[in-house]
Amino acid sequence: MATCDVCGKNESMPYNCRHCGGTYCSEHRLPENHNCTGLQNWNDPQGVFDSGFDDSVDSSGKTASSLSDKLPFNTGPGGPLGYFRGNMTYTFLALMWITFLAQFVTRFILAPFGSPGMTFESVLTYRSIFVLTPANPEYVWTWITSIFAHGGFMHIVFNSIVIFFFGPLVERYVGSRNFAWLFLVSGAVAGLSQISIQLLSGGVTPTTPGVLGASGAGLAIMGVLSILNPNLKVYLYFILPVPIWVIAVGYALLSVFFIGAGAAGAGGTAHAAHLVGLLIGLAYGWYVKQNRNIKTANQFQLGGGGPGGPGGPGGPGRRRF
Repeated sequence: MATCDVCGKNESMPYNCRHCGGTYCSEHRLPENHNCTGLQNWNDPQGVFDSGFDDSVDSSGKTASSLSDKLPFNTGPGGPLGYFRGNMTYTFLALMWITFLAQFVTRFILAPFGSPGMTFESVLTYRSIFVLTPANPEYVWTWITSIFAHGGFMHIVFNSIVIFFFGPLVERYVGSRNFAWLFLVSGAVAGLSQISIQLLSGGVTPTTPGVLGASGAGLAIMGVLSILNPNLKVYLYFILPVPIWVIAVGYALLSVFFIGAGAAGAGGTAHAAHLVGLLIGLAYGWYVKQNRNIKTANQFQLGGGGPGGPGGPGGPGRRRF
C-alpha cells in the first residue's frame, strides 16, 4: 500500500510520476492533476502536457521520416532499444559494461595470446585510451572514457549497484538530460581533481597511476539524494538500514582523512575523486531543492510503488590505475 501525495488516499496500485517522482492515486496521476513540478519545464501556460501525438504527421497524412526510421532495426518503444529510451541510468550502465569488454579486447590486441605480457609501449597505449593520467591530462577523451572504464570485475560490479539503485531516483527528480550532465560532469571533474593533487605533489612519470571508474559520478548521485531525500533508508552492504545522508557523511569523512594524511590514493582508491564527486552532488542537490518543488518518498522503492529490495554502496570506488 502507498499513500497519494495529494489526497492521502491509500492505494494498492499507486502511480509514480516520472516527471516529479511523486506517488499518486488514479484520480491525481496525471501531471496537471497534482500540480506537477515538471509542468514548468514544458512552458505551457495552461499547465497541460502535450502528448506530441501529431508531431510526426505532416499535412499530407504521411508519417515524417527521421534518421532512426532509416536504421535496420526497430528503435521504437517495442524494439530492442526501447528499454533505454528516456532512461539515461541504464544507458550509462550499458556503456560501462561495453567499455569494460572493450578493455579486455584491447588488452588482447596489445598483448597477443601466448605473449608473456604487454610491453611498456603497449601499457602506455592502453592507458592513453582508457585511463585519465597525471602524465597526460591533455588527452581530453580520457576525461570521459575513464568514467566508463574500470579496474576489475568487482570494481564495476559495486559501482553498477550504486548507479542501478540510486540513478533512476535522481533521474526522475531532475530529468534525463540534467541527469546525463550530472553524471558526465561530476565523473570528469572528480577524475581531474584526483590527478591535480598528484601533479601538485610532483614526481609524475609516464607510469604514475591514473584514475578510472564511475564512482565519482555515483557519489554525485548519492549527494543529490542526500539533499533531496536525506532520510531515504538504504541497506548498507544489503544488511544494515541507514539513512542515505549517513553514508554520504561517512564517505566524506573517510576521504578527508586520507587526503589530509597525504594519501589521496591510499589503498588504490581515488579518495579525492570520491570527495569531489560527492560535493558536486550535494551542491547540485541544493540547487535543485531551492529552485524546484521536488516531492520525495521516505522509502526506497522499485517498480510500481511497493517496497523495493535493498541497495547501497560499499565496494571499492573510483580506482587508481
